[in-house]
Amino acid sequence: MSAFILSTVLIFVAELGDKSQLVGLWFSTRYRWWLVLAGVTTATLVVHLGSVAIGRAFGQVLPDRILLTLVGLAFIAFGLWSIRGDAATDGETTIRARRFSGIGGFGVITVSFFLSELGDKTQLATVSLAGNQASAIGVWLGSTLGMVLADAVAIGVGSIAGRRLPDRAIKVAAAILFFIFGFASLLRAFLT
Repeated sequence: MSAFILSTVLIFVAELGDKSQLVGLWFSTRYRWWLVLAGVTTATLVVHLGSVAIGRAFGQVLPDRILLTLVGLAFIAFGLWSIRGDAATDGETTIRARRFSGIGGFGVITVSFFLSELGDKTQLATVSLAGNQASAIGVWLGSTLGMVLADAVAIGVGSIAGRRLPDRAIKVAAAILFFIFGFASLLRAFLT
């Protein structure tokens, strides 16, 4: 039980203000909160299960340089997607793109959040906790709960802010943050 509680608290604190929390916030301005939370939870369960396995085996799946490059490129793509948006204007009528609603939206959210979490400090913290704690299941479930709780805060903020802030301001702010995180990941990949 102590591995579960320790993992929950440490990962919750580590996730606050993290880039993957931004991903949850951004998606919650575009999709229903429960769909975003379901995608975040699914991705977190998978990523943290892998992290625990890596921590237990003390190995690495991908070299840091490749992982950071993939994450950096993904964030730059999220930034471009933010600016472009998911609406098409036809005269005075705005038509929302439906191709990513429902199950498709769940898939996009899950894969995006999964990618944003690769090589992240919370993933590395989970790997470390798994290597140092007796209960791998406690670390897995605790780190997942801590992550989902922290991201639920961002999803709530995004759901409320998405209704109150101008759409253009949200797009530009999200794009800027995604670009910063993307280029920072690329710099880390090639300068370390």
